[in-house]
Amino acid sequence: MKNASLSVIFSFVVFVSLPLQAGQEDRRLDLLFAGLAKSNTAQEAKSIENSIWQIWIENKNPPVSRIMNFGINSMNAGALKAALRAFNEVIEMDPKFAEGWNKRATIYYLLQDYPASVKDIAQTLRLEPRHFGALSGLGLINAALGRHRAALKAFEQASTIHPQMSGVQQHIKMIKEFLKGEKT
Repeated sequence: MKNASLSVIFSFVVFVSLPLQAGQEDRRLDLLFAGLAKSNTAQEAKSIENSIWQIWIENKNPPVSRIMNFGINSMNAGALKAALRAFNEVIEMDPKFAEGWNKRATIYYLLQDYPASVKDIAQTLRLEPRHFGALSGLGLINAALGRHRAALKAFEQASTIHPQMSGVQQHIKMIKEFLKGEKT
């Protein structure tokens, strides 16, 4: 427990002491991802994960940040069309902002427009290859489409980056069981 507490404190100190950049290019992410990979408990990993998500949604352009926050609030309120318009605008204003693409991919997933979601996930991963959320989303889409091997690959990639990620190990286990039953 003592080592976990020190790790969280270290992560926090690193988080607040490095200069802010924005989104996936922020230098704090490298240290946070290293801590995430070494986290020993779900609680420790969740704290680091939250820091990563906070950085991912940051943008150095205030109008982009405002629209991003509006889109997130709209999505959380179930106003998917308003969120979609907001994330379209974010992407138009800053096409190199990975989280804009990821949030739009999430909206497309919720609207069950899987091809559009997969396309945006691909762009998210081009910009931020460590995006465990995008990989998990890709796993969910592939599972929904019956592409079990592709789903397994996506979930395993997410797990490599974020070993404590909620639900991923369950998905991996379920898909492996399904694939094993498919062979018999």
